[in-house]
Amino acid sequence: MQNFFSYIYLQLTEDDQLEKFVPDSIQMKNMSFKPFPRLTSERLVLRPLVIGDADEILFLRSDDLVNRYLDRLKSTSIEEARNFIRKIEKGIASDEWIYWAITLKNEKKLIGTICLFNISKENNSAEIGFELHPDYHGKGIMQEAFSVILAYGFERLNLDGIAAFAHADNEKSITLLKRNNFVQDTNLKYSKKTESGDLLCFYLNRQRH
Repeated sequence: MQNFFSYIYLQLTEDDQLEKFVPDSIQMKNMSFKPFPRLTSERLVLRPLVIGDADEILFLRSDDLVNRYLDRLKSTSIEEARNFIRKIEKGIASDEWIYWAITLKNEKKLIGTICLFNISKENNSAEIGFELHPDYHGKGIMQEAFSVILAYGFERLNLDGIAAFAHADNEKSITLLKRNNFVQDTNLKYSKKTESGDLLCFYLNRQRH
């Protein structure tokens, strides 16, 4: 089965902030996720996580295929999944990140997630992360969600750039990034990481979107 999954997971220190993608003539809009930005596309609804998503979150955070390229500990209990949801809710409430549950229209079940995190007001930038249940790989679901979130980031948040990190062996995720005009940051100009291991840095700026 194709692994069409990538949750771009990276924690940056204050010294690891991304450089500006373009001059600061364009300023990020007021960063507030209240009310929650519920988004839609032809087939999808991107809604907030709720405690009722705990079973699906536990699966995504424990499944071998989903977590193949991730640098994170697998969840082992439903309570861990609930705690994760509470953490996400807290971060959204404090405008630290924005995180959507991906669902099909007219269905409540979460089939994936997508988020913007490590948001830098100083640099007008953010990182994108995403994951999808294996049953929905190869159906264009993540491409559809990806397009919606990129538009939200550049048009609603007025971001100058969006970065992503993918494992070097995760060909499907790298293909997705390149299809959306992300380019590899081979000089680590935007990541400022000297020990990235198997993670590759990609970025998309406003001009290329």
